[in-house]
Amino acid sequence: MEDKTSAQLEEGRLLFARDVDFMRSAVSLETLPPPDLPEVCFAGRSNVGKSSLINALTNRKGLARASNTPGRTRELNYFNVDGRLFIVDLPGFGYARASKTDIARWQQLTKAYLRGRPGLRRIFLLIDSRHGIKAPDIEVMDMLDETAVIYQLVLTKTDKLKKGELSKVAEKTQSFIAKRPAAFPFIVHTSSEKKEGLDVLRAEIASLALPSNLDR
Repeated sequence: MEDKTSAQLEEGRLLFARDVDFMRSAVSLETLPPPDLPEVCFAGRSNVGKSSLINALTNRKGLARASNTPGRTRELNYFNVDGRLFIVDLPGFGYARASKTDIARWQQLTKAYLRGRPGLRRIFLLIDSRHGIKAPDIEVMDMLDETAVIYQLVLTKTDKLKKGELSKVAEKTQSFIAKRPAAFPFIVHTSSEKKEGLDVLRAEIASLALPSNLDR
């Protein structure tokens, strides 16, 4: 995991100390908001912890709807961070408790978004540290490598692993992405429950946002 300077960590802290508001849920490309701010999105398998991580990052328990039921998020949920950045919570891919028709519809929407959304600065691809990279993750990475959309891996639920186990998972994951052309070279380790790694992820996101009003 990349070390951040104290200034970078402070910029991340300040960004998420300001207003973060739910904006809208989009059910089609036509209902997405205008791409007038930089965007980052959280993608990953169902139940990997996307909504929980957004809540932890923003220090707001109910901002994103978290659930133990796979496939709960079925739209592209937009959050406005201080008027400087959109965060997008994507539907999970893989297993979900829903009809095949619904699953196909929202996964088609997700893939269309990932392939060509203007202003999308980075995809944070969440990987459950207990299970590592699986076939659905590789499928998404293959698509992003082909379309040259930058993605960064985020290991979630790291508090569920012993320290030695986490080191092995992190090393294996780092080795896997080493030769993937669109993969950002640094992996972030996080625990929403223990609040670990959130400062580093906030700093990453802040580096992609517009300057603050004070700096403009």
